[in-house]
Amino acid sequence: MDSATSDRSAPSERSEASDRAALSATADNGLKIVVVGGFGVGKTTMVRSVSEIRPLNTEETMTRAGEAVDHLDGVQAKSSTTVAFDFGRITLDERSVLYLFGAPGQERFWFLWDRLFSGTLGAVVLVDTRRLADSWYAIDRLEHHGTPFIVACNDFGGPLHTEQQIREALDLSDDVPLVECDARDRSSSKYVLITLVEHLAALSAARLAATEADAPEAALAAAAPTPEPAP
Repeated sequence: MDSATSDRSAPSERSEASDRAALSATADNGLKIVVVGGFGVGKTTMVRSVSEIRPLNTEETMTRAGEAVDHLDGVQAKSSTTVAFDFGRITLDERSVLYLFGAPGQERFWFLWDRLFSGTLGAVVLVDTRRLADSWYAIDRLEHHGTPFIVACNDFGGPLHTEQQIREALDLSDDVPLVECDARDRSSSKYVLITLVEHLAALSAARLAATEADAPEAALAAAAPTPEPAP
């Protein structure tokens, strides 16, 4: 009996083990990105689609008790929701690992966002173009924290908008990248993350160039003789 039980459980254990990609012992550089946005825009779906491990999620079934506080306009078919955060992982190379955190969208969980933003390199603001106003708070909080971000429009088959219309509705500056995506598709979600990384690299290069441009003036100012005090 014990042998038969062991044989039956072995395939399940092997399958479970294959779902978990082991983290290399040489990995010592953890990078953090958050995915934020309004309620039901696809944050959990994006983390799930792109993570190399089975993602941690804190989804719970929605009940009648939440009807008075969670606005379901445009997402009436939604049956579960994140109540803390989502977590996924992508190995970049032998030493670097990218950690993905998906923030809960409901207003009653916004108090968690400030902690999730701590130590973050940048963020993806995921939006549903049918409900653009739901993304204002995410953009406001990121700007408040000085966290660089890009905006990704998740495809829900809603009305088409031009890029300029979306930028005007969200009050986005021209230097904030705006892309389209399908959060269910791994390659599409990877494209969003690559766009964010390229944006962060461009910002870093611009800061470095500005620092180098200011360096000669600072050196001259430091080398200038100190005026003698008037007698």
